[in-house]
Amino acid sequence: MTRLAIYPGTFDPITNGHVDIIKRALKLFDKVVVAVATNSNKNSLFSVEERLDLIRKVMGDWDSLEIATFNGLTVDYCRERKAKAMIRGLRAVTDFDYEYAISLMNKKLEPEIETVFFMASGENSFVSSSIVKEVARHGRAVSNQVPDVVNEALLNKFKK
Repeated sequence: MTRLAIYPGTFDPITNGHVDIIKRALKLFDKVVVAVATNSNKNSLFSVEERLDLIRKVMGDWDSLEIATFNGLTVDYCRERKAKAMIRGLRAVTDFDYEYAISLMNKKLEPEIETVFFMASGENSFVSSSIVKEVARHGRAVSNQVPDVVNEALLNKFKK
């Protein structure tokens, strides 16, 4: 039986923190699906197609990695895919409070799906998509926080 995990998010854009969590999750699960949310309440800078393309460029080909989109509740998508776990990243205590509340609700909705928290590595503990977008909006490179292809896409997006 395949141990499938879903790593959901908006990934607007994918950061070095996301990449780190994906690579670590690939060591623990037989297959990881990076699932880009299409119905988020967030105003996204990049379209869903652009986010998928950036993730593919950054991650390359891994037999055990799938990049997909989903609509609706993450826990429902996990159930549909027969995932054993949902991956979530934590940077700070404030992330934990929010993520813990969501994990409790998900557990009530789907008791068989576990939420697995990955603590951000030290160098990525302050990286967030919102912060890198704000810095790039002002024409500054964020190549220490995102892969080069993402840095370039951000800077190009704000030149327009």
